[in-house]
Amino acid sequence: MTNRDELARRVWETSHLTGSFRLRSGAESHEYFDKYRFEADPRLLRDICTAILPLVPAATEVLAGLELGGVPIATVLGQATGLPVAFVRKAAKSYGTCRVAEGCDVAGRRVLIVEDVVTSGGQVAKSTADLRRLGATVQDAICVVERDTAAREHLATAGIQLIASFTGAELARASGAPTA
Repeated sequence: MTNRDELARRVWETSHLTGSFRLRSGAESHEYFDKYRFEADPRLLRDICTAILPLVPAATEVLAGLELGGVPIATVLGQATGLPVAFVRKAAKSYGTCRVAEGCDVAGRRVLIVEDVVTSGGQVAKSTADLRRLGATVQDAICVVERDTAAREHLATAGIQLIASFTGAELARASGAPTA
């Protein structure tokens, strides 16, 4: 078993749940990747980010962690790369700075969207549109788990290349779980 296989097994064992779940997209699923479980484990989060590090496009100037799950990943990647981080809300606050993107300024910079689990790509597309309205150049998004390959196609229509550390099928294979 390679280090990648071992990491995939650890992610699966830590975060894979079975039952009945409603996904953000509204779809029902019998399985769920509880990303907060792998993000809450400091060693596993570090190892995940170490594996993602070589996938970060060289031209990246800002890491944009999406609320809430992308924030810890972007923060650790920022520590490892030295790149500044923006924290992207699902909607701008109605108080304080009233901004959708907090942290560093994204205008005129090449921004990499950072997300934990991507299923439909809906939030990545919405946040990309928000960042582009702020003047950011967004061409890529990176995630730990790509649950559904349909997300890749959806994002491509919005001019976004999805870079995934793992697919759900890869995690299942590494764990020894049956795959469809």
